[in-house]
Amino acid sequence: MADMEVVDRVKSWLSWSWTWYLWALWLFLVVLLIYLLRTPLRVYENMNIVAMFLNTLTPKFYVALTGTSSLISGLILIFEWWYFRKYGTSFIEQVSLNHLGPWLGGVENNNNGNNNTNNSQNNNQQSVPECKVWRNPLNLLRGAEYNRYTWVTGKEPLTYYDMNLSAQDHQTFFTCDTDHSRPSDELASVPSAVMQRAWRERNPQARIKAAHEALEKDSECATAYILLAEEEATTILETERLFKQALKVGEANYKKSQSTQHLGAHYEAIHRRDTNVCVYVRRRLAMCARKLGRVKEAVKMMRDLMKEFPMMSVLNIHENLIEALLELQAYADVQAVLAKYDDISLPKSATICYTAALLKARAVADNFPFASCRFSPEIASKRGLSTAEMNAVEAIHRAVEFNPHVPKYLLETKSLILPPEHLLKRGDSEAIAYAFFHLPHWKRVDGALNLLHCTWEGSPYGESAVGDAPCHAFRMIPYPLEKGHLFYPYPSCTESADRELLPAFHEVSVYPKKELPFFILFTAGLCSVTALLALLTHQFPEPMGLVAKTFLNTITSPFNFLVEKLEGVLPSNLWHQLTRL
Repeated sequence: MADMEVVDRVKSWLSWSWTWYLWALWLFLVVLLIYLLRTPLRVYENMNIVAMFLNTLTPKFYVALTGTSSLISGLILIFEWWYFRKYGTSFIEQVSLNHLGPWLGGVENNNNGNNNTNNSQNNNQQSVPECKVWRNPLNLLRGAEYNRYTWVTGKEPLTYYDMNLSAQDHQTFFTCDTDHSRPSDELASVPSAVMQRAWRERNPQARIKAAHEALEKDSECATAYILLAEEEATTILETERLFKQALKVGEANYKKSQSTQHLGAHYEAIHRRDTNVCVYVRRRLAMCARKLGRVKEAVKMMRDLMKEFPMMSVLNIHENLIEALLELQAYADVQAVLAKYDDISLPKSATICYTAALLKARAVADNFPFASCRFSPEIASKRGLSTAEMNAVEAIHRAVEFNPHVPKYLLETKSLILPPEHLLKRGDSEAIAYAFFHLPHWKRVDGALNLLHCTWEGSPYGESAVGDAPCHAFRMIPYPLEKGHLFYPYPSCTESADRELLPAFHEVSVYPKKELPFFILFTAGLCSVTALLALLTHQFPEPMGLVAKTFLNTITSPFNFLVEKLEGVLPSNLWHQLTRL
């Protein structure tokens, strides 16, 4: 493998050097041809005409020229900055790479590229996942929470992309194939068909109206109660009342379909839908109890739900349970849940990784109740890290590697917003969702945020990263995260997905941090210089004219020197001799 890599590098270098050699040879031939044809092309006469024209120009022309250049470069700068803020890359650089790159030899050997691609795909096929969007296990209620934020601030906390994903989830959870197979005249009077149309509606008022219409046709429609509880209820108490009505109807339907599910695929689909309804409603009722302060009741409901429906672990109900147990400060129970779900075969989440780090930080506070509050890299370098502190630092490194956006919100260096209904694991949306609910738990553990701050500050991703961290433990986070260490390499698609999930007024956190492209800096400098030249030319026309002439003479002097040397080497009648041949 090493020999093949060396051979590939040598081949690529040879192809690159040969390409530039041909370009240099072509340029040399063009210059030589122009020199040989200088007499028939009247190069000297044309240059003298241009010089006379430049001498006749007034300072007003130079003011207009530099002012126009400054205006155009300023417009380009504004466009480049807008494009970079929206898409994270330079427009000029992207166009240059896509269209000019192949002309300048930027395309590698396709065969080698295909071989390397096949090898990397074979090695990383199981380890590098796509940027999959997950439903937020702790998503808020639209009517009682999201809409209240809109009423107060006038801002929409949810994006259309996020709400569209929720509509697709609702159609998947609360409808089945039998709803599509009914005749068209029967669909208008069936509550399930009315609710199927309601989930597809974009307008919230249209959805609520359709839910009331379904209840008028059948007062035992559980999904209609779910929609009203989610979107029409304005308080948690009213939401809980509607969910209890939905649960009463849903459990009756679930028991009925459970006894008939073995009769065929039609009945099995109905039972699957009734199961989803029961699980969803019971989970939402547990979340309502948690919001209303009945935390022990919420924990019991979540435990019963996970025990009764163990196959529904894909809904990540354990993350709801972890948050409720942390509120009760039942850290031993939290550790038991982590031991079950923090497994290598299960997908990780910020809740799993950062909760494990929080428990390790709490162990430091328990063993050293006074030193933990004054933990710092300087003190650690003097006395060394204890076993508990080393375990805590390693757990924080593991959590930061999984999602490097979370510490900004936990340390309150970046403002929080309402979490979206969907999140991207390892992205900014997941960091917001985690910190929104778990920041109080970190504040409750003495020294936890201080330890996180010291570890984060000593890492390459800290806001004030220390150049030479005093302890080797603070250098354990791989930099950059694209290389990976404990997890698969950090994906590059998180930024675009988070921009779709998070509202426009939120500044999306991006890792690795992108520096300003060269063309933005170049256009900014060009705009500033040309504007300064325009101002100076307008105020001091004669001195600036002398400066311009001196600058042009300085630039053209090497060219004139080269022409004189060529005339001394080559015979003056070379063109005449070539025409005679």
